Amino acid sequence: MSASPDDDAPEALAEVAPGTRHTPPVVRLLLIDDDPSLLDALTRAFEAAGYEVLAARDGVSGLELVSREKPALVVSDIDMPLLDGFALCKNLRAGGSAIPVILLSSRDGEIDEGLGLELGADDYLSKPFSTRVLLASVAALLRRTEARAAPEDKRLEVGRLSLSPERLEAGVSGAPVELTLTESRLLECLARSPGVVFSRARLFEQLRGDTTAEGRLVDTYVRRLRQRFETIDPTLSLIETVVSAGYRLREGG
Repeated sequence: MSASPDDDAPEALAEVAPGTRHTPPVVRLLLIDDDPSLLDALTRAFEAAGYEVLAARDGVSGLELVSREKPALVVSDIDMPLLDGFALCKNLRAGGSAIPVILLSSRDGEIDEGLGLELGADDYLSKPFSTRVLLASVAALLRRTEARAAPEDKRLEVGRLSLSPERLEAGVSGAPVELTLTESRLLECLARSPGVVFSRARLFEQLRGDTTAEGRLVDTYVRRLRQRFETIDPTLSLIETVVSAGYRLREGG
């Protein structure tokens, strides 16, 4: 789908996006988009930030590259020929892959965001987007992936909830709960301060390092977490909504 980020000078972007430049070993990313001009602009931006970039113009080719080249993260458009971004994400998760996935779309809608997250995407950006924000999102997801590999397991316990942020594992009363990277980060933020109310802006800052997103994206993540908990216990209400303020984790779990 043809669209462009609102920053079109990749070389300059690398200078104004602190924390996104990587040093060896080089991290390999996969970009998938059927718009060649956008694909080229993003490739140059990520290469300028120090990444090795693989590129594909459709979902089928992208899925093959994931299998063959083992990239650390995927950034994919949704509207593509042969295999769209939703189907790509669904195929990856069905195959057992936990690779972080960021979906891009020119369709600005909460339904698309919710569907993408439901299928296992870790983040969602609407076009036109800031390339700075995309670079920051990629860097944040990679940092969380690295944290998962850390040998130390600092488990958090809040009532019936058990959370291991490094291992991306959670449980409720001993029953496992599958989480995406972003869901795990959101739950960790709440679990470290049970009973404390977090505004949507503060939660998003913890997730992505900025406060520019609309609150509905945080709402979507919270809704997905609640749905995961309810599959274990329909009466469970771990995350409380505080009207006009934000969210908090119940102190008793």
